Amino acid sequence: MCRDCSCGQPAPEPLPEPTRQLPLHTALLQRNDAQAAGLRQRFQAAGVTVVNLLSSPGAGKTALLEALAQRLDSSGLAVIVGDLATDNDARRLQAAGLAAVQITTGQACHLEAPMVAEGLHRLQHQGISLEQLELLLIENVGNLVCPGAYDLGESLRVVLLSTTEGEDKPLKYAPIFHGADLVLITKSDLAEAVGFDRAAAHAAIARVAPHARVLETSARSGAGLDALINALAR
Repeated sequence: MCRDCSCGQPAPEPLPEPTRQLPLHTALLQRNDAQAAGLRQRFQAAGVTVVNLLSSPGAGKTALLEALAQRLDSSGLAVIVGDLATDNDARRLQAAGLAAVQITTGQACHLEAPMVAEGLHRLQHQGISLEQLELLLIENVGNLVCPGAYDLGESLRVVLLSTTEGEDKPLKYAPIFHGADLVLITKSDLAEAVGFDRAAAHAAIARVAPHARVLETSARSGAGLDALINALAR
């Protein structure tokens, strides 16, 4: 019977729901990957090694770069720094004698390939070309989630784990550690004071990133920095 009245007529069949099809043939990150591939070609043609530094906020990326500046020829080294706001880290690195430019991302919690291209443009405005560099360091936004998904054309992906964060971070944030070529345990001089379990940390890294090399470093004491420089040179 009709639902709306008592006319005795059979109820009409409901109309089919309209449907929409959205073709998803293009990968969400395809545009970034294509631009990263172009950057990688530029880096290889220039003969420059590019390192993508990833970590949580406060793990010691900037302090590590300041310490490396004291041991490396700064004429062949430049840094692109990513942060949501301020140019604090770039100014710190410039004060340490490094050529550094800041990329302020606003709401974005990671750097993307076009942002790296913009950083290269800013370096060029400072008179620094890729061809005169041996090492380009990209200090990514402090975040252990989003940055790992974005290829920046780098030659080497380095993930930092500070002793003050706890030894279980590789297990909690496995994807970003899984993509690492090198894992740095930073602030090693504080390990005893904060009760850092070295064995547990190394076991966690080996579990999620068995292919990655692991080094312990301290920007304050200088421990492990020569080994890091050798690793970057290779």
